[in-house]
Order: sequence, then C-alpha cells, then structure tokens
Amino acid sequence: MSEKSYYTITEISRKTQIPPHTLRYWESRFKLLRPLRLKSGHRRYTRRDIEILNDLKDLVLVKGYSLKGAKKLLFKKPLAKAKLTEIQNEDSLKLLKEIKKELLTIIKSAD
Repeated sequence: MSEKSYYTITEISRKTQIPPHTLRYWESRFKLLRPLRLKSGHRRYTRRDIEILNDLKDLVLVKGYSLKGAKKLLFKKPLAKAKLTEIQNEDSLKLLKEIKKELLTIIKSAD
C-alpha cells in the first residue's frame, strides 16, 4: 500500500508529536509552511510540510532556537520562493486529481 499524499492536521500532529494549536501558530509565522486548504477550510499537509515541521521542531523545541532564529536558518535552505509556489501548485493539482478519482468511483458505485 502506498503512502498517502495528503494528511489532516490531526494526522500530522500525531506523526510529529506537535499539538495542533502549535501547528496553526507556526503556519502563521512561517511562509514556507502553507498547507493546502480545501473549500471547507480544512488543511491538507504534504510530505514537504512534514519535512518543514520536523526541521522547525528540531530547531525550536530540541535545539532551543527562537522562532526568529529558526526562520533565518530555514530561509537559508535552497528552496526559493518561486519553487515554493511550484510545489504548492503541484500539490494542488495532485489533490484535485485525487478528488476527481474519488468522485468518479462514487458515481460508478451509485449506478
């Protein structure tokens, strides 16, 4: 069975051992961390978001950096702002394709 492409905030919280309120706060402070939002407002995190969260957790909670210090270190990484937009667009496209596939399956099973 393949690994999921998108995760809910609860799943991410369990995987990373970071409380959901902290995840939401970090989202507001770090532009690199922008999970996809469904029309209903629910967040959908990707594997890239998990990597960023693990880096943040290591810097802030383990190594004791301030959020400002962690932000400086994370922005020194090679991920450019343009590339971030590409990643978000790719993730949005993947999510839309998954939703379409699920809807077609539901329609076929209703017949």
